[in-house]
Amino acid sequence: MDNSIILIAGGTLLGVIIGFIIAKTLEKSNAAKGISNAKAEAQRIIKDATNDGESIKKDKILQAKEKFIELKSEHEKVILSRDKKIADAEKRTRDKESQVSNELSKQKKLNSEFEAKLKDYNYRLDFLDKKELEIERLHKSQVEQLEVISSLSAEEAKSQLVESLKGEAKNDALAFIQSTIEESKLTAQQEARKIIINTIQRIGTEEAVDNCVSVFNIESDDVKGRIIGREGRNIRAIEAATGVEIIVDDTPEAIILSCFDSVRREVARLSLHKLVTDGRIHPARIEEIVKKTRKQIEQEIIEVGKRTVIDLGIHNLHPELIKMVGRMKYRSSYGQNLLQHSREVAKLCGIMAAELGLNPKLAKRAGLLHDIGKVPDAEADMETPHAILGMQWAEKYGEKDDVINAIGAHHDEIEMKSLLAPIIQVCDAISGARPGARRQVLDSYIQRLKDLEDIAFGFTGVKKAYAIQAGRELRVIVESEKVTDQNASDLSFNISQKIQTDMTYPGQVKVTVIRETRAVNIAK
Repeated sequence: MDNSIILIAGGTLLGVIIGFIIAKTLEKSNAAKGISNAKAEAQRIIKDATNDGESIKKDKILQAKEKFIELKSEHEKVILSRDKKIADAEKRTRDKESQVSNELSKQKKLNSEFEAKLKDYNYRLDFLDKKELEIERLHKSQVEQLEVISSLSAEEAKSQLVESLKGEAKNDALAFIQSTIEESKLTAQQEARKIIINTIQRIGTEEAVDNCVSVFNIESDDVKGRIIGREGRNIRAIEAATGVEIIVDDTPEAIILSCFDSVRREVARLSLHKLVTDGRIHPARIEEIVKKTRKQIEQEIIEVGKRTVIDLGIHNLHPELIKMVGRMKYRSSYGQNLLQHSREVAKLCGIMAAELGLNPKLAKRAGLLHDIGKVPDAEADMETPHAILGMQWAEKYGEKDDVINAIGAHHDEIEMKSLLAPIIQVCDAISGARPGARRQVLDSYIQRLKDLEDIAFGFTGVKKAYAIQAGRELRVIVESEKVTDQNASDLSFNISQKIQTDMTYPGQVKVTVIRETRAVNIAK
């Protein structure tokens, strides 16, 4: 039993040893085979690398050769270009040298010619000096001989000759002046008529005369009641705010607006149009609309002035003068619209100045501005003659001296100092003298209404004053803080006495003083 175990154990051990030996032998065999394979692979890689290296080397050498050839070609081009520039520069230098040598030869030739001419000139001068001395000697001897023959000295003979020539020249001059004056008298009047007639014929003018009434058309007679308001409060508010008399009568679909001031009348007309269109007619709304309309009219005045200046081709006019030109649209002179009159005078002046060879643009400028003094800003300006006031404004706003003098002298208030002044005077007379252009009666009527309002403004506490009903009523609105109810009654009496004393008028003038008290609070 023990021997069999030993044998088994020994056999097992021997098998293990033999297996190990066999495994080692196989391992060595595999290792040797792997080494040989690795060496073969390494040799192949080295060979491939060598081949690739040779190929890359050849490519790099070829690229280097190509680059060298390219750089060499560029270098040769640069050298050729430089050589060409040097050759061109040398050629230009040679040309310049040739040109300079030619110029030098010409200059030498000119210098030689100049020296020859200078020598000849000096010779001639010496010869002329000798001749002059000889002539003076001969002249002196002749004068001495003449003095001996005439028994007069040279100075006495000269004075007698001068006196004789003076008398003849004076007689000839007087005869020429007389004939010129006679000829001028015959032709001057004819030429003046010709220029004036040509000027008038080239201007087409309107002969419509402004009046003091505007008609406001309405869609139906129901609107009249809304305009009048409860117990007439609306119509009273409109009249108080605008200073225009509102006449609501049986005329179908029409309301009459009566006022001598065109601006007030236009404000009332536009305000009524806005109120009727909006539908809300009450005193507060009326006052609001009237204020907005007054601002609108002011803007429209500026636009009218700009359009007028552009139409006439007048440039660089001061904005204040443009505004005054626009105001002319709402002013009249003896019933003739002031803006139409001024435009007409400007065109006449331009044509007449062109006929006389003067500056037509400057003449147009003076013609347009000649009556700006008729649209005064303040009550104090109304006491100054309109020509002088217009001249002062033109000077204030930088107009030229000729324009200023023409404005001030067109009614002979100042002396005329330029040719523009008589042209303005003549054209102003032409525009106003046309049949139908003006009405003296209308202008005196408007002046009477203005005088009525001015009398009211002369009293303390008067806020507004409106002459209505063709001057038969003066409506005065006073400040409630300065005038009491008792004072209002006294003021009405004093104004009526002042009108009765200072003015001449037909019929009667009713003076109505209105004192209104308002209490205003705001609920927040």
